[in-house]
Amino acid sequence: MGLDSNMIVKTNDNSNTLYSKKYNQHFHDIKTGAIQESLTKHVIPSFNFHKDKKHLRILDICFGLGYNTFSTINYVLENGLDKKLEIFSPELDGELIESLKEFEFPQEFEKISHIIKELLETKKYKDENIQIELFIGDAREYIKTLDNLDIVYQDAFSSEVNGELWTVEYFTELFSITNENAVVTTYSIASNVRLSLYEAGFEIYEVNPTGKMKQTIAIKNKKDMEAKYIDMQLKQERNKELKALYD
Repeated sequence: MGLDSNMIVKTNDNSNTLYSKKYNQHFHDIKTGAIQESLTKHVIPSFNFHKDKKHLRILDICFGLGYNTFSTINYVLENGLDKKLEIFSPELDGELIESLKEFEFPQEFEKISHIIKELLETKKYKDENIQIELFIGDAREYIKTLDNLDIVYQDAFSSEVNGELWTVEYFTELFSITNENAVVTTYSIASNVRLSLYEAGFEIYEVNPTGKMKQTIAIKNKKDMEAKYIDMQLKQERNKELKALYD
């Protein structure tokens, strides 16, 4: 579904997003803004977590309009960070990717317009510090080809409409392709999503990067960090009705 199948909507930080008629959801939170959502929910929390790591392998689920991938590159360039990036991103909707060639990206992305253009044309981009692979197809199949990931931006449409990307089986696959120090970032704070992550092996934390909205991060091993630990075992004991999501 390309731009004709989705409505263009201006968000509060003046960047455009789309409203998906298929899923009846916006691609981004209108009040937060498309760029700000990418930064506060994914880029900043994960980069703070890996502030000392020089080479980051990132899985961006799902590519959508590309804001997470492009905001990541911008963040590194604007802050003069000494980091090499490898970004892998699946997207099921090939027509959407084609239509992005006509999409009005925000002024903030102007300096990386050559990257955007090449990626949309060839589904790949590579220079000495940045490597991106855009895969058109099933995310569940694609992730089986990856390993040793440092970061996962878990940014699929919600579990109500895109359930296959929120199940225990899916998160178990993520667990197997991420390294011991990996972090998963997601906007979802739903208890059943957190339980699905937990049953796949992740420890659950809650962060509040904007001071307004809570969000979830998941890691493999408990550690002291600037986030609230969520005891999922205790939550299960207190709520017998709580169930994880399965395929």
